[in-house]
Amino acid sequence: MDKFLVAPPPHSGEDPAPPPPPPRRHRWRRIAVELDGRIDARFRHRESRLLLDSFAEVGAFDHKYYMHGEERCRTYVDRMISASTMNLPPREGVSAIEFDKKGIYFASVTFSGCLTVHDFETLYCSIYGRSCSMPDDSSNYVLHISNKISLNAIQWNPGNQDEIACTSTQSDKVFLFDIGYVSSAPTEILQKGKSKFPALYSESRKSLTDIAFNSDDKSRIFASGLDGAVYMWDRRSSKTHCLELMAPQESQFNTVKLSVDNRTVFAATKNGTIHVWDLRGGRASAAFQSHNEVQQLSSVKVSTLLGKIASLKEQSNIVSSPILSIDFNPSCSYQLAFHLDDGWSGVLNVNNLSVTHLHCPPPAWLESMDLVSQKQLRKPTWLPTSSIYAVGSSSYDGIYLLDFHPDTSSACHVDYKEEKRGLEENQPAENKLVPLSQRVLSCAAHPLSHTIIAGTQFSSLLMLSQKHKAIRNLES
Repeated sequence: MDKFLVAPPPHSGEDPAPPPPPPRRHRWRRIAVELDGRIDARFRHRESRLLLDSFAEVGAFDHKYYMHGEERCRTYVDRMISASTMNLPPREGVSAIEFDKKGIYFASVTFSGCLTVHDFETLYCSIYGRSCSMPDDSSNYVLHISNKISLNAIQWNPGNQDEIACTSTQSDKVFLFDIGYVSSAPTEILQKGKSKFPALYSESRKSLTDIAFNSDDKSRIFASGLDGAVYMWDRRSSKTHCLELMAPQESQFNTVKLSVDNRTVFAATKNGTIHVWDLRGGRASAAFQSHNEVQQLSSVKVSTLLGKIASLKEQSNIVSSPILSIDFNPSCSYQLAFHLDDGWSGVLNVNNLSVTHLHCPPPAWLESMDLVSQKQLRKPTWLPTSSIYAVGSSSYDGIYLLDFHPDTSSACHVDYKEEKRGLEENQPAENKLVPLSQRVLSCAAHPLSHTIIAGTQFSSLLMLSQKHKAIRNLES
């Protein structure tokens, strides 16, 4: 230690004086964050570039399960049929994926009718564990049920993490399964009762397309229908619906979501319109126990909002497109992300009903879009504790990671100035396309980490996580 305390020799007039040392700069930009004990949203957005650059496909799990003895499940059989008939679109694919709120399990459903529940830690450790050995087909899932009808949506019950709800494009019922029971039969079935508007009902439009649970009340379930209504069940009173939220007769709903406070219902249609209902409606709770109508709060057509963006209107011919998915940003309650059938994704500010962010894929996607991406739904996801939106590409084997940060510094913001990017000291994240081995139809992010599970057109599950090299860069 003494050598560090010795004074330097006096400077002689013969030698030139050494240049003054450069000003000391802090190596850690996050020191204030660490001292303050909380992460600022701007800091997270600035550092999200490292996060986006770190993603890569780290594992793939094929859907090739046995049912009874040597009998393969329906999804695997349909996969083989699709492979042998190259001129027809595949008859299978993962239609939806959902994590439970703790991230212990995730469930997926296929267009062929399979419901599968996986233990996330088992799959993750099979890749990053000490042996790095892949589990065999008989041990890499908790539950596998092969139904006779196609499944298109899945949701965990937030009040009961052993319960899963599913809907089918071939039925007007909601099927509930308990993963604690090894049974292929649902533990409960909810069905639509007699409608107030029988003229809207037809066999060709009877199916339910999406599900949403009330996070404060596990007994209330909402489902969107192709017949132009959103239905609500109260399981404490009946197995038939007790409330209908109506839209114009020509509407066909693809998806439904509840606001963070569970007071407002948002549903999107095939004609590109988002409808909004306020469940309070200025009325007593009796509205939930009868067929009293809840008045629609508002409705907005996305193509009309896009036409108000001057820079977009000058470059593109804006046409109405079906809305395939909507979802609220878990870290920003007023941001409602939407994904359109033409591959565009954006954000609707529900406070003022304006489009604030938009991502349009490269023009090449128009030439390479195939029958699969036209006919099958794509269900994106938000990454936790960030404003990154993950959506499967319509034209490439990959997944887009989009910067939807609620500020003009976002790369997707409609008021973002590209010419100012080089002048910024801390440049924000850019949109990223992560190449994958298969075409993605749906995806879900782990609620406590940044791992993504993606379902493909061939019913495989792909795991996207951070590369080891990128993780070391983040730690340094």
